[in-house]
Amino acid sequence: MLTTTLRALRRNHAAKAAVGVIALVVFVGLFAPLIAPHDPNLQNLGLKLRPPFWMDGSEPGYLLGTDKLGRDVLSRIMYGTRVSLLVGLAATLLSGVVGAAVGVVAGYYRGWREQVFMRLADVQLAFPSILLALAIIAVLGPSLLFLILVLGLTGWVSYARVVRAEVLSLREREFVTAARAIGDSGPQIMVRHLVPNIVAPLATIGTLQVAAMIVAEASLSYLGLGVPPSVPTWGSMLADGQLYLRSAWWIAVFSGAAIMMTTLAINVTGDLLRDVADPKAYNR
Repeated sequence: MLTTTLRALRRNHAAKAAVGVIALVVFVGLFAPLIAPHDPNLQNLGLKLRPPFWMDGSEPGYLLGTDKLGRDVLSRIMYGTRVSLLVGLAATLLSGVVGAAVGVVAGYYRGWREQVFMRLADVQLAFPSILLALAIIAVLGPSLLFLILVLGLTGWVSYARVVRAEVLSLREREFVTAARAIGDSGPQIMVRHLVPNIVAPLATIGTLQVAAMIVAEASLSYLGLGVPPSVPTWGSMLADGQLYLRSAWWIAVFSGAAIMMTTLAINVTGDLLRDVADPKAYNR
């Protein structure tokens, strides 16, 4: 699949740009402490609401201006990248592991296990994930760990349904029948034969899910229910800048642009992976 993906990437200029944006975001997230021009929480009220460098009244060294407390907007966006990537990747990994395990067990064993897990998935879908996350975090309080756990444990249903459908097809294939004939147990068959064959759809769903998790984290941070207030995030910057859209638009616009460009790049990349994984959608 890797070779096919690289070949498709060379043909798709939009996907090339998207991968470039993702690489830049990852680089900034990893090396923010080294490349950020200022401490993201350093306050200087004498420099509050200074505009970006190309506008009159800007302050040298503050390329994207400052916020209401004189904090550097560029540095806060860089540090906010770390939170968004950590939450997006960790929550996606957690929900993927839980959803894949549920889907494999439900699809392979069928019977009462399938009924229990699928009805549990139906119950989960009856509650909007963002509202459920809001309720839980409102009770537990803002915390990066709680945020990852809540988002991860509310996002497993899409994985479980897709994996179950794949396993229902795979369990009737010849290689699974042969594994049963030589005495492999159910767990051995699932680990050795089924899981390797569901990696491609899991990767596709996971890529798209990362973008959804980043938006969910930004939404919760915007409402003050994400991470502690001392941690700079894109969502909290949007919340801070909403009151200054006329006088200091750059606070909200640049943080909003970071969310939009990152999620757009991830979605474009996810679309490419989906097309490559689906032979009907992509001519190999």
